[in-house]
Amino acid sequence: MNGDPTIGVLALQGDVREHLAALAECDALARPVRRPAELDSVDALVIPGGESTTIAKLAAEFGLFEPVQKRINDGMPVYGSCAGMIMLAGTVLDGRPDRPPFGGIDMTVRRNAFGRQVDSFEAAVEIAGIDGDPFHAVFIRAPWVEEVGPAAQVLGRVTSGPAAGRIVAVRQGHLLATAFHPELTGDLRVHDAFVEMVRAS
Repeated sequence: MNGDPTIGVLALQGDVREHLAALAECDALARPVRRPAELDSVDALVIPGGESTTIAKLAAEFGLFEPVQKRINDGMPVYGSCAGMIMLAGTVLDGRPDRPPFGGIDMTVRRNAFGRQVDSFEAAVEIAGIDGDPFHAVFIRAPWVEEVGPAAQVLGRVTSGPAAGRIVAVRQGHLLATAFHPELTGDLRVHDAFVEMVRAS
């Protein structure tokens, strides 16, 4: 890919502004995506944290659900954080049958696995392929990955505390997902890695 990639942030709900700022700091052209025409103009997409059933509902109402699903199936790079991880899962436990995810990653995810908002926490996560110290990860009503299929690669697990060993970062080809919110920490390494994925695609 020549020049800076154009990366959209699905701007239906959640921490859209923080992702736009992080992507811009990583030298991507970042723009919100609310309509199919805006989706057509981007090279890649970020699905932010928020509430996964609300994102699915609004994506259907805005005419974006099927276009996003088709772009995922056609190979568009996508990064999902927290609710975005749920939206990229092939199987969601505790989900609503009338609000399916986009899918794409061969993984089973449990919604709100770490508990409610009051149970939000921070923990160190080592992420394969990202150099430096362990990532200081912020988990807010976060999912975890119960299991992955053979096509998916586990990139990171919680390293300590009661959730030690839980899978919280996964990649499958052009798709990347984390259970935590790197856009809230000022550590740009996950966004940098995604921008490099987009450049390489």
